[in-house]
Amino acid sequence: MRVQDVCDQLALWAPNELAEDFDNVGLLVGNPDEPVTHILVCHDALESVIDEAIALGASMIVCFHPIIFSGLKKITPDNYVSRSVMKAIQHSIAIYALHTALDKINGGVSDLMADALKLERRQILIPEAEHYGFGRIGFLPNPLNAAEFLAQLSHVFKSSAVKHSALGHKSIHKVAVLGGSGAFAIEKAKEQSADAYVSADLKYHDFFKGDSGFLLADIGHYESERFTKNAIAQKLREKFPNFAVTLSELNTNPVKYYTYG
Repeated sequence: MRVQDVCDQLALWAPNELAEDFDNVGLLVGNPDEPVTHILVCHDALESVIDEAIALGASMIVCFHPIIFSGLKKITPDNYVSRSVMKAIQHSIAIYALHTALDKINGGVSDLMADALKLERRQILIPEAEHYGFGRIGFLPNPLNAAEFLAQLSHVFKSSAVKHSALGHKSIHKVAVLGGSGAFAIEKAKEQSADAYVSADLKYHDFFKGDSGFLLADIGHYESERFTKNAIAQKLREKFPNFAVTLSELNTNPVKYYTYG
């Protein structure tokens, strides 16, 4: 099997043309005609993950976030992106990224969040076509008060610090979710009468958009996308059932939390 064969199957699942214009998806490093013997699946293709691939004898890495995002003007070992790319090239390891293409498809990032919360009667929050778009909105199996809902978020997404707007007295039943940086969809969630909106990377002034009937919850960027790695590996195993596909054991979340006391 060649690198291109893997790329083709991934592109059928999460088409590159669905990705946002600012994004950088598809094959980022490697020769499409090189053989693939083992695939490592990760969230971020950092240098430590390249080392993990080398130790496993993996010749291809499939990641969620693109390690090359805004372009490289030089490839020297003076930043984490260049070091990862250099090492991958030195060891003939191909790198493929999905990112916003996987954000939009059925079964993608936001559907994985909705699955984790068991949202029912779900729809696409910001549809771009009948079957894809950013975010999902649906109903919890049973309404929860705000404190119960925040506790569920912390547990389900393994978030040690859920940032949120002021708690209202309205119960949480209709919930909108969007993986990754989702401030752009706050108003869309409000327009669709969501009781709560769950995403990440919300800024100080974003939280003023919450009110007594609309809860904003920031569970963390990595945390909101925590299920993607498993979904990618599952898809590859379905497409290549007799092929070695390994999940990275590394947690590449760069955000750490300090708890006082």
